[in-house]
Amino acid sequence: MTQPNAIEEEDYDYESLPPNFSLIQNMAAGAFAGIAEHCAMYPIDAVKTRMQIVNSNPSAVYHGVIQSTYRIASTEGIFSLWRGMSSVIAGAGPAHAVYFATYEAVKHLMGGNKVGEHHFLAAATSGACATIASDALMNPFDVIKQRMQIQNSAKMYRSMLDCAKYVYRNEGLGAFYVSYPTTLSMTVPFTALQFLAYESISTSMNPTKKYDPATHCLAGAVAGGFAAALTTPMDVIKTMLQTRGAAQDAEVRAVNGFVAGCKLLYRREGVKGFFKGLKPRVLTTMPSTAICWSAYEASKAYFIHQNSQS
Repeated sequence: MTQPNAIEEEDYDYESLPPNFSLIQNMAAGAFAGIAEHCAMYPIDAVKTRMQIVNSNPSAVYHGVIQSTYRIASTEGIFSLWRGMSSVIAGAGPAHAVYFATYEAVKHLMGGNKVGEHHFLAAATSGACATIASDALMNPFDVIKQRMQIQNSAKMYRSMLDCAKYVYRNEGLGAFYVSYPTTLSMTVPFTALQFLAYESISTSMNPTKKYDPATHCLAGAVAGGFAAALTTPMDVIKTMLQTRGAAQDAEVRAVNGFVAGCKLLYRREGVKGFFKGLKPRVLTTMPSTAICWSAYEASKAYFIHQNSQS
């Protein structure tokens, strides 16, 4: 067997993470990827949230990415587009660390790391397991993020901690997890579709599974956009549940789950209401997943390179 210090870069068994890629390194790569992904596209995510909120007040209804961005920046200040990002930074690192660690562990256990082979079940299952684990950690941070993204939130919350205290004091601990089942109904198929598409595209473009930045970037973008478009209806309901506590509309405040949210949305806006924010969601997700996968794969390659030289 070739000794580590004799391994050239082009000969790395890149996908064989165990034993050449520790759990801590995997989590560090995932945390870096998560923070990079969310921060880069945060303003568009803020626009998506505004567009998805069910509101009976015409002045609080947003249409179109460019128009909404200009309106928010001109009336509330340019920095309002980044309100709530501290919650993402605090939550995304740990959540993505858990996400990628779970993904790699499950994929390895199911035999999904073999060079030149694509394992449909391993890719989908590892993606779904990763989502269930990471969303349990991220959901409260996502609630805080969306509360701080709504119109005039600066008048209600001074900071991330102030928002968390307000939600807990007025709505209880359950408010941080009322959307969790709905989140899973969106993110489990989203992640399974994304990982399946990513593994399929990257394996097709790069059968040897060696580190290739262009492949990881392109495969991540296409996979993310595809999965985001298909799961937009669940994302709209998730936004309704996570922002209901700040709503002036009594019917919206009374929504207590996925089914109730679907009924209210369909009655008021019809089928088209389930696709509000589709464009900014896809616009956000494609570069975000490209950044996420590129950052993760780059970190992974770096750690494997360091390990092979030690």
